[in-house]
Amino acid sequence: MINLQRVSYVRLGTRDIEGAIRFATDVLGLEVAEVSKGAIYFKSDEREHTLCYFEGDPRDQAVAFEVGSRAALSAAASELERLGHPVHAGTPSEAEARKVREFIAFNDPTGNRIELVWRPAYSGARYHGTRDAGITEFSHVGLCTTDAARDEAFWTQVCNARVSDRVGDAPLLRINEVHHSIAMFPTDRSGIQHINHQVESADDVMRSFRFLKERQVRIVFGPGRHPSSSAKFLYFEGPDGMVFEYSSGVKMIADELLYRERQLTFDPAGFCEWGAKPDVPEFRS
Repeated sequence: MINLQRVSYVRLGTRDIEGAIRFATDVLGLEVAEVSKGAIYFKSDEREHTLCYFEGDPRDQAVAFEVGSRAALSAAASELERLGHPVHAGTPSEAEARKVREFIAFNDPTGNRIELVWRPAYSGARYHGTRDAGITEFSHVGLCTTDAARDEAFWTQVCNARVSDRVGDAPLLRINEVHHSIAMFPTDRSGIQHINHQVESADDVMRSFRFLKERQVRIVFGPGRHPSSSAKFLYFEGPDGMVFEYSSGVKMIADELLYRERQLTFDPAGFCEWGAKPDVPEFRS
């Protein structure tokens, strides 16, 4: 079994790198970590970077997960190849561009590009956001799935993910104590469905709601509270149609023996206990 430890970073292609920089700094509130030819790296916590925008097709996206050792990375590559998932072993220059010692890349059953990384870089410098959004860390991703049952089996049987809750057929999967690091949403395409950053408090969520509204950033869901993870949330649209989320107060699951997954309805009540209604295709039945 592939033991995923933590979601590490997201890579997003864009045809408007300057617009992406403005959004990530002025709106989202991330810190520029490094600028290189054709790419810019953003910091949101103790990691060297958690988001990279690079010049390219917006459909070119990848999400990375950390594994514990070089041996674990090698074993993961062998297991994925055995199961029919072609693996690309990252070159030294590709690894350098990702700020990791080594990595492999493959597509999950839906076609989402996944990277497994060993020894991602951490920074001694504190994260200082370009605006006071209250961000404490990059926390999870939403992934599209064209077959939720098939993909759930991949993440829970090939990898170490466990189902925390389901909203309709959409599983919320944890790989550590955080309620979920992967949220899967049934649709007809592959790709990253949303990108989450945790913020310190519900006050930060509401301050950002006002901030984004004043700047005419499109709010697509919330403010609200998820009945699954208990997190207070706000979803909004970024460059190339990517959805970003702020949330605070996500549930931690420390006792695996006592916790039981729950089934929530795939409707507004299943997504928000405050009554907010989503304007996101993957959140609507």
